[in-house]
Amino acid sequence: MRILFTAFPATAHVHPLVPLAWALQNAGHEVRVAIHPDTVHLVTEAGLPAVPLGSRETLADAAKWNDNFEMLSQLSDALFLDTDNAPQWERQWQGLCGMLGTFTPMLDDLVEFCRGWQPDLVVWDPFCVAAGVAARVTGAAHARFLWGQDNIAWLRAKSLEAGAGQAGTPDPVDALMAPMLERYGLEYSEDLLLGQFTVDTMPRALQLPLAPHYAPIRRVSYNGNTVAPAWVHQQPEKPRVLLTLGMGGRGRQLFDAAGTSFPEVVDALAELDVEVVATLHKAMLDTVTSVPDNVRLTEYVPLAQVLPSCSAVIHHGGGGTFAAAAAAAVPQLIVPMSLWGEAITARFMEDRGAGVVVEAEDLDTGLLTKQIRRLLEEPEFRAGAQALRAEINQAPGPAEFVSVLETLTAQHRP
Repeated sequence: MRILFTAFPATAHVHPLVPLAWALQNAGHEVRVAIHPDTVHLVTEAGLPAVPLGSRETLADAAKWNDNFEMLSQLSDALFLDTDNAPQWERQWQGLCGMLGTFTPMLDDLVEFCRGWQPDLVVWDPFCVAAGVAARVTGAAHARFLWGQDNIAWLRAKSLEAGAGQAGTPDPVDALMAPMLERYGLEYSEDLLLGQFTVDTMPRALQLPLAPHYAPIRRVSYNGNTVAPAWVHQQPEKPRVLLTLGMGGRGRQLFDAAGTSFPEVVDALAELDVEVVATLHKAMLDTVTSVPDNVRLTEYVPLAQVLPSCSAVIHHGGGGTFAAAAAAAVPQLIVPMSLWGEAITARFMEDRGAGVVVEAEDLDTGLLTKQIRRLLEEPEFRAGAQALRAEINQAPGPAEFVSVLETLTAQHRP
């Protein structure tokens, strides 16, 4: 088969799809990854063939988030959704539909590429709705690839329940889809918003009870290709505690939200009988003027390499960090920084006994060190982390999933 992935131009969106793309290539399928020209390197660094689509101006603002630390203050929690408590869901859905429309200018380039390359399957990021339209135009099967909880399908279901599109009730999906559908003379159907099926990397217990056909896959950690320093592969003399705030940007606002500084956190953790590893953006590392002997400050190290040697990890609740920690069975202290579904993931982890959750407004150095001591000293947390890993490992890995994808593609091709 020929499989085209379309990726939103952000590290946190590209990394989750890499292991499946590798598995498909290893099984003999042809793979391409279409992405914004300024983020092609995220694909090629993973050893995958990239297809730069669109002009540099299209989605340029989104692409800038990967490298611009100074832009973090602009991030908000407008996209965060707690499905147990969403009084503003209608406003969120309208805003999200508007954001999804930013990918519309990519449609013509996607159609042109698909007409030339003739993929059997297009696997698209939930933010890249135009890819489903391109698949319809060119006769390919198509599926969404989730990197987090399915906020889009949940909000769409709420909108339909509220009568969107009926009796004069406006439907924001009309404004999103009409410019693309009219261009190619297509009629709308729900699969153009939600995929013919959905590849879901979320743990089964976190899958929302929604209408789309979900095909579960275990999320295998890929965190970029860099040469790790030698100490990563050495057994630490003391319990290693990792502090990481992810690649997506939102986590790096944690200290501002908590009202405590990164240097204060480093000093507090250094008082414990542990080895502290803080892997953060250089601008944040540079705020520490005096580094204690039991502290390592380093720019990003792939989590899949460093976590197996760790006894605890502190992070912001991002999906990639959570998955990597769960795969390594490391107890977690999560300070949720809400951007998409981080708080729900954090509660799930805590309910499984695999760690603790501390809200940003409650975080201070005293509480932080107290909870880290608990993670290190109470064996229940290690047992909970091992049980969480076993639960997540029940889903098929990428290699096992290839045959599932082959079957689903055959079922959905016109």
